[in-house]
Amino acid sequence: MSIPVEIPKLAEALADFGAGYLLTAAADGRVKAVTVEPTLVDGVLRCPASRGSARNLAGNPAATLVFWPRQEHGCSLLVDGTATADDEAIALTPETAVLHRPADHADGPVAGDGCGHDCSPVA
Repeated sequence: MSIPVEIPKLAEALADFGAGYLLTAAADGRVKAVTVEPTLVDGVLRCPASRGSARNLAGNPAATLVFWPRQEHGCSLLVDGTATADDEAIALTPETAVLHRPADHADGPVAGDGCGHDCSPVA
């Protein structure tokens, strides 16, 4: 099940999560994952600088933040966007965000539409 998160409501969704992983890809396709605890400032997620991530972003600005659930069978938060890096920070401008979990992690039978019975938008 995936629940879209409107970008203006991203700060509210982030409040339910702690640290996550910043994923970037090198020109050869290798993915680099670094643990980050970003802050949202003026609609941009800012993470501490990482030389390897900065190197990847120089050639491919696409990046994803993955926040794992704090409770068993909870939703993960996935944020895709474009990012830039300098010596002090990585700045990711979010383009899409979803709360996601496998349908079989729902606390009851999965609805016929495949979404699970507990779908709800971020308020």
